[in-house]
Amino acid sequence: MENATKGSKERGSINIKEKLLDIFSKYSMVIILIALLFAFQLMTGGIFLRPLNITNIVLQNSHILVLAAGMLLVVLLGFVDLSVGSVMAFVGAIAGMMMVNNHMSPWIAVPVCLAIGALIGAWQGFWVAYVGIPAFIVTLAGLLMFRGLTQVVLGGQSLAPFPRAFQKISTGYLPEIMVSSSGMHFLTLLLGLVLAVGLVFFQWKAREKRKKNLFEVPSMNAFIFKSILTVVIVLGMSYIFASYQGFPIILIILGVIVGVYGFLTNSTVAGRQIYATGGNLKAAQLSGIKTKKITFWVFVNMGMMAALAGLILAARLNAATPQAGTSLELDAMASVYFGGASTSGGIGTITGAIVGGLVMGVLNNGMSILGIGVDWQQAIKGLILLLAVVLDIYNKKRKIS
Repeated sequence: MENATKGSKERGSINIKEKLLDIFSKYSMVIILIALLFAFQLMTGGIFLRPLNITNIVLQNSHILVLAAGMLLVVLLGFVDLSVGSVMAFVGAIAGMMMVNNHMSPWIAVPVCLAIGALIGAWQGFWVAYVGIPAFIVTLAGLLMFRGLTQVVLGGQSLAPFPRAFQKISTGYLPEIMVSSSGMHFLTLLLGLVLAVGLVFFQWKAREKRKKNLFEVPSMNAFIFKSILTVVIVLGMSYIFASYQGFPIILIILGVIVGVYGFLTNSTVAGRQIYATGGNLKAAQLSGIKTKKITFWVFVNMGMMAALAGLILAARLNAATPQAGTSLELDAMASVYFGGASTSGGIGTITGAIVGGLVMGVLNNGMSILGIGVDWQQAIKGLILLLAVVLDIYNKKRKIS
């Protein structure tokens, strides 16, 4: 009897340990992000979480988050795109030629630049999908080619300034609809409340749908905890932004991108086909999935997202420069891997990619405030990237065993 009681206690402790490991593996980057926020808040003497600094983190890293969203689909297929930084610079140069030199309206120039980015993605996607050249080689060629073309377009010089309407993509804020005596941005608080309610509602709908289809769902207590945490985070961030100038326009753009990519990857046939192709190419082909077509359109999407990131960076710098986007392909890939994507493809989420990008942004901003040099910043980020991949391999081995 005593041995049975002892055995049940041991099994109970093992189950609790397994559950904690599962929770950590699933939400590791979120836990790390929250820990970094509190750590830098303490180390910077309360400067880090000030509304101005939080806004700066979003503005300074918005182009990386856009790149990470596009890179997620590429990584899900088991590929990488090394050319995105050069494509950013090239599209920024084209935007400078149109808006600075030829005084073209941003309403015309921006769609044209996005179309150019899509064409670049189609060019690279053709070689990868239909000719069978490894993506590493194709995009490495793109890195060199489009960096050179950027120099040709700009002649080695920067073009500035851009029209004020274009600059607002990266530096503008939502307008105020009502003057508040407290100085808070009322529209931001209202949107934050709507967003919090909307997120809880969609979480509830997703849970009910899984129950209806006889899938396993978290307990009601777990759902309530997750909903409360969602509301607290959304309203807390809304309060921080409302204390300064409100939501930046680029944050709204990022919100739309996250919503579209979340819907694409979770609720569409195309999204399931992308995961299937990256998870097992041969099985996907045998099941009738047009894997070449999927690969082609994923690279088209990546080209367009790189173009959008290039426009965002040009608007923030208020200049098209030959060195724009240098090494940003590494930041984009690191963001996706930080967020839990697998190096072999088939695993990853848009939420994870954005959280991974925010981890990088928080690290950059926090270490800069503390006066840590760029050399040490690079070394620390490289170490964290390695640890993220090690964690991915560990989780795979643990699930297999």
